[in-house]
This record gives sequence, C-alpha cells and structure tokens, in this order.
Amino acid sequence: MTSHSTSPTTETPPHSGRPVGAVYADRGSSHFDILLAAMVTVVILSGIGAAKGVSFGTIPGIGFEVITDGGFFLFPLAYVLGDIITELYGPRAARRAIFTSFVVSVLASVSYHVIIALPPFPDEYGLAKQAALEVALGPVWIVVLAGLAGFLAGQTLNSQVVSRMKNRMGERGLVGRLLTSSGLGELVDTIIFCSIASVAIGITTLEQWFEYTLLGFLYKVLVQYAMIPVTSAVIRWLKRTDPTYQRRLAEVQRLDG
Repeated sequence: MTSHSTSPTTETPPHSGRPVGAVYADRGSSHFDILLAAMVTVVILSGIGAAKGVSFGTIPGIGFEVITDGGFFLFPLAYVLGDIITELYGPRAARRAIFTSFVVSVLASVSYHVIIALPPFPDEYGLAKQAALEVALGPVWIVVLAGLAGFLAGQTLNSQVVSRMKNRMGERGLVGRLLTSSGLGELVDTIIFCSIASVAIGITTLEQWFEYTLLGFLYKVLVQYAMIPVTSAVIRWLKRTDPTYQRRLAEVQRLDG
C-alpha cells in the first residue's frame, strides 16, 4: 500500500534558500488516523453541545454574566489536536483534517434535519420526543455554519503559524510555536464563531455577546496553554515513535552535518 506523505524539506536542495530544519511524517502512519478520528468526533460533539446556551450566573460586584455554550469544554481539544497534526504531519495534513471534520459535521447536520422531518409516532410520547428533537437539534445547523467559518479561519491561521515557525526554527521552539499559534487562532475563531452562533443559543444583547466572546476566548486560550506540557510531550513521543519522522529527521541532520 502506498503511504501518503507531506513533502519534506529534505527534498529541497540546500542552495534553494529554504530551511532544511522542518520535517514531517507520512500521513500513512496509524497515528494520523487516530488523531483525525479524534478531531472529527470533537468537532461533531462540540456542534451539538454549542446549540445550548449556558449561564453560570453573574460575578458579584462587577455584574459580569458568565455566559458560554454546552460545547465549551470540548472545543479547545480540536485546536490541541490541530497543533499535533500540524507539527507532526505538516500544514497539508492539517488542512485535510479540517476539511474532513467539517464535511462530516455538515453531513451530521443534514442527518439531524432528515430525522426531524420524518413523521413521529402520533401518541403523546412520540410528539413530545419530536418537539424535543426540534429544540435540541434544530439550531445545530447555525452552530455548524459558525464552526465552519470560525474554525476554518482560526485553525488555518493556527496551522500556518505553527508550520512557518517550524520552517524557521526546525525542531527547536516547540512550546513557543504552540503558545503563539493558540492565541492568534483562538482569537479569530472565537470572534467569528460567537458572532454567528449567538443566535442559536439565545443571546439577544450586545452586552451578552461581548461577555460570551470574551469568556470563550479566555477560556479556550487558558485551556490550551495549560495543556501545552501535555501537548508537547505527546508531540515528542509521536515523533520518537514514528519511523518516517525519524528517518526524515536523520536525513536533515545528515544534510546539516
């Protein structure tokens, strides 16, 4: 079976002016399949959860209402997985993962509407379930649209920052890449997502939108920053255990030597 791979920088002659420090593993590795499946799952579950508005009340003394959505605890994981995929397999593999996640998410949204459109049992229980499905899954398409716009822009920026910094620095500066990319990507994502998804979760005022957006951005970034030790440890372990990555890294070191 032919393995899929990103184009390693080792194939570029040293005199081309392009750095030879960045290497990537083959997508044919089983690790990529696992990471892709995890990202798709997180995106779909986040889309369902984000259709529910969540309020933890108002902070005493400052009147700041803690507003978020039901998918808040899941979505940062999508960016963590995106960082791992980009660092290990490169920006082309990251784009493939983003595209796959949202194709499946759109398919799920269409499936929800087909399920809602099917005639329910005419008894009281069947009609109650129909009403519950309409309320729970009906607004998901708005969240999917918000996710498509926000995640596409934010994760693309996130992937570009990681890959460009890696091209300049090679294997060095992993934590710096994760810190920089997380902040920029989440900022763009959160503003776009919250502006569209606020309709689905019931936000009606500009003040609520600001509180929702600010809290969403701070929470996502802080979670990603808190997970950086784990993320970097996973990345380093995957690099050590992936034979295609180690082979290309050895080629780079031989060229540099």
